[in-house]
Amino acid sequence: MKNFFAPLKLADKFILVLVGILGCISLLMLESTVYDNGFVLSRVVWVQALAYIIGFVALTFVLHLEYTFFEGLSKPLYIASIIILLLVYIPGLGIEQYGSRAWINLGVTTLQPSEFVKILFILLMANYLSVHREDIKKFRGVLLAGLYALPIILIVLKDDLGSALVYMVIWLFMVFFAGIDYKILIKSIIAAVASLPVIYNFLGDYQKNRIEAFLHPDNLNLPGNYQVWQSKVAIGSGGFFGKGLFNGTQKELDFIPVQQSDFIFSVVVEELGFVGGIILILLYGGLLYRFIAVIRDALDLYGALIVVGFTSMFLFQIFENIAMTMGIMPVTGITLPLMSGGGTSVIASMISIGIILNVGINSKSIRF
Repeated sequence: MKNFFAPLKLADKFILVLVGILGCISLLMLESTVYDNGFVLSRVVWVQALAYIIGFVALTFVLHLEYTFFEGLSKPLYIASIIILLLVYIPGLGIEQYGSRAWINLGVTTLQPSEFVKILFILLMANYLSVHREDIKKFRGVLLAGLYALPIILIVLKDDLGSALVYMVIWLFMVFFAGIDYKILIKSIIAAVASLPVIYNFLGDYQKNRIEAFLHPDNLNLPGNYQVWQSKVAIGSGGFFGKGLFNGTQKELDFIPVQQSDFIFSVVVEELGFVGGIILILLYGGLLYRFIAVIRDALDLYGALIVVGFTSMFLFQIFENIAMTMGIMPVTGITLPLMSGGGTSVIASMISIGIILNVGINSKSIRF
C-alpha cells in the first residue's frame, strides 16, 4: 500500500493541496444544505466523501501509468466513447433526469457517462492533433478534425446541451493550441455561428426552453427564470461577508434551486458573502495556474495537448456554472468542478487531475 501512494511524492503538491481544500469546502457547503439545528450525515454528504476517496485512489492509480500509454489508441478510444455514450439508450439501463436522458441506472446510484467520455475525448483528440499538427494549418485538416469529433458531440448534444458545450470548448482550445491558422479559426467560428439554427433543431424542448428563458430573463413564467432569479437574490443578500455558515435563509427555505449541485455557488456566496465567493474563485485560479505551468513544461506536444484539454474543460465549467447562477449564462446543468454534489463529476475530475499530474511528473520541475 505504501508503494501504491509513492508517486504522490513526485506530484505537484500545490495542486494536491488545492484539491484537498476544495474538497473540504465542498463537504462543508453540502452539509450546510442539509443542516437542521445540528449536523446531519445525509446521503449527498457521504456520497460526496466516498466519491473523493474513490477519486483519490483513481488519481493515484493514474500516476502509475505513463501518460503516453494512450498514445496511438485513438480508434479504440473513439469507439469506446461512442459505445459508452449510447448506453443511455438501452431500455432499463439509461434513465432520464433533469429533462435529459444522460444517466445510467446502477441500482444503488446513477452514473453520467459523458463525464468519463470527456477524458477519453481529450486523450483521443490529443493523439489526433499531435499526429496531424501540420494538417490543421489547412482548412481541410480543420474540417477533418471537426468531423472526427462530430459524432460524439451530436450524441451528447441530443440530451445534454451543457456537456456538448464543454466538448466544443475543449475541441476549440486544443485545435487552437495545436497551431490552427487564425484565419481558418475565424472562418470556422463564423461557420459554427451560421450553423446554430441547424443545431437548434437538434435540441430537445427542455433545452430550447432554457435558451428561451435566457433570452427573456425578465419573464419569470418561462421555465428556469424564477430559479435563476432566486439564485441572484441569494447571492445579493449575502453581502460582503455573508449571513454566516449554515445561516442562509434562501437556502434554508429551499428557494435556491438544485442547491446541492448546479447552484452550490449561490449557497457559498449567501453564507460566506462576496469574500467567500472571491476566495473560492481564487482557489480555482490557483489550480488553473498550476495546470498552465504543466502545459508550459510538458516534454512533448501530446502531453501539452492533454493538459490543454483538461484545463479548458475545468475553465469553461467553472465559468459557466458561476455565470449561470448570476444569470450571465443560460442554465445548462453544468456542475461546479470539485464542489457540486455528484459522485460521477468528482471521480471524473480527480482522474483528470491525476492525468495532469502524470504529465507534470514526466516533465521538468514545475516552477512558481
